[in-house]
Formats: sequence, structure tokens, C-alpha cells
Amino acid sequence: MNGLRVIPTWRHGQERLYVCLADGGNVAWYDREAARVNLLSDDRRDEVLEALGPFLAGPVTVGPPPVPTPAELARLSLHPDDDLAPNRPGEALLVALERDPGPAHRLRPDPRRRALAAEQSAGAALDRLDGAGRHTLHSVPLPGGDRVHHLVIGPGGLFALHVLPARGQRVHITDPLVALGRREPLPLLRRVRADADRASYALTAEVHPVLVLVGPANVTVTAPPRSVRVLTDAELPDLARPGGMLKPADVEALHAMARDRATWTRV
Repeated sequence: MNGLRVIPTWRHGQERLYVCLADGGNVAWYDREAARVNLLSDDRRDEVLEALGPFLAGPVTVGPPPVPTPAELARLSLHPDDDLAPNRPGEALLVALERDPGPAHRLRPDPRRRALAAEQSAGAALDRLDGAGRHTLHSVPLPGGDRVHHLVIGPGGLFALHVLPARGQRVHITDPLVALGRREPLPLLRRVRADADRASYALTAEVHPVLVLVGPANVTVTAPPRSVRVLTDAELPDLARPGGMLKPADVEALHAMARDRATWTRV
């Protein structure tokens, strides 16, 4: 053995294997997704590759760390309180329920918990689509207490998703009205479009509105809604289809802008 230790860590949802000296100092790290070993000192190349040997799968690139892009530098400069990337699906609802859980016993379930379960279900499906130049931000705050439930940024464009819990219910859509079961229809599509318009203004890029129905028993759409895409949670993988709308550099730049809380204070 050469005295080097391999320590696995997670950064921004991605696994990295750090190669450390006995005193804890880093000499290299292995980025699995990029298949790259980043050396801080080329003098230890052979020792590093020997230590990483059991963890390497297939060919890898070995060299000094790449120069950060402008988008990466912008991300690294963010204060943790201003970075929206760590937000969990339903972050705002989780915080609200922690502050005010409501009565321990109530005749009807707290509607916030049903909404939270729906956002978490949709968020988990979206997180599985991350990668290959695609990013998802959850619970993006808008002035006035509104928020974009999920914002997807990828080669196929930008999408502002509004999630509606509809477990086991029939959904009837007549633009702009959305009716769940026998409940009174509400003009929900107006809000979905308005949130996407605010996101477009903040990011200075076109953001497409999407209504996501979680667990509906049946969906009836009298006519295709104007500019709003309607999906069930089972259809969310459709957003991962390849598209040539945005270049990789544009995706990264928009993601860096979108994850900064300050971006959303002017909408």
C-alpha cells in the first residue's frame, strides 16, 4: 500500500472519490460521472491510480482539474442561503408543516400533506431524469408567496411544472378550468401560465408551462389548453426526450442563474 486513502463523498447529488494523505490532505479526486481522475499533483499519478484501482470501471481521463466555467464560478460564489439547488421537492410545504403541523386530530386530512406527497412523488420522478445536461430545481420561490413547484432545465428547453394531487380522482379540463371529481372547477391553468411567464421574465428565456396530475383515475381534456402541456406523473419521462432547443453552455448558464435566489426577487 502507498499510504493513500480513498474517501467517498457526495457533492451536488454526484458521488466523488477523494484520494487523501494520512494527514487528510487531498491529492486527487475521481468523478465517476465524468470518468475523470483529477490530480492536484502529477508527481503522485501512479500512487493515485493504484489507490483508485478497485473503484475504476473502464477507461478514465487523468489530468489536472479542468478550469471552471463561468457558470460553475457563479455557482461556487453563491452563499448557501441563496442557493436553491439543495431544495427538496415540496420544500416550502415541508417548512410550513414543521412550523405549524396543525391539530393532531382532525376530521379531514390536512390538504398540505396531500399536496406535499404529490410534489415529492413528481420530484422523485424528475430527479431520476437528472443528468446528461439536464437539471431540476424544486420549490422555486416567487414574490408574494407563490412558487414554481419544479423547474426543469435541459436541452429540450425550460419547463415550469405545477403539481396537482389527483389520487384516484377524475379530472376534467376545459381551459382555463380544472375540475377534480365533483369539486367546483377552478381556473388553475391561468396560474400555471402566469407562473411560467414570471419564470420567463426572471430568466430572460422562454419557459413552458406544464400541469402535472399525480395519480388521476381518468383525465378528460375537452380541447388542448392554450400553451399549457398536461401530463400525469407517469408521463414525466417525456420531458427527458432529447431536444435541440438549448446548447449545453446555455443550459449550464441558465441553471446557474435559476439556482440563485436573487434571480427571483424581481418578478
